[in-house]
Amino acid sequence: MQTEYHKRFKKQYKKLSPKIRERFMERLRLFKNDPYAQELNNHPLHSEYLGYRSINITGDLRAVYEIHERGAVKFLFIDTHSNLY
Repeated sequence: MQTEYHKRFKKQYKKLSPKIRERFMERLRLFKNDPYAQELNNHPLHSEYLGYRSINITGDLRAVYEIHERGAVKFLFIDTHSNLY
């Protein structure tokens, strides 16, 4: 699975603590192996995020992504649930 990152995602990612960055990398490995693993709580979004999906990184941190027609995944945001929604 090809993974891409929006520049906004990269900026948000840089602001995260090293521990949280490592947690994202763990979840990304799981996501690449099984995108719908129960721990990820992968689900479609609604309203202004219609067409995007979200996975859980920690209890409150979410990564929002979209799927391109060619099967690539592009991560758009990584932030807390309350900041995103």
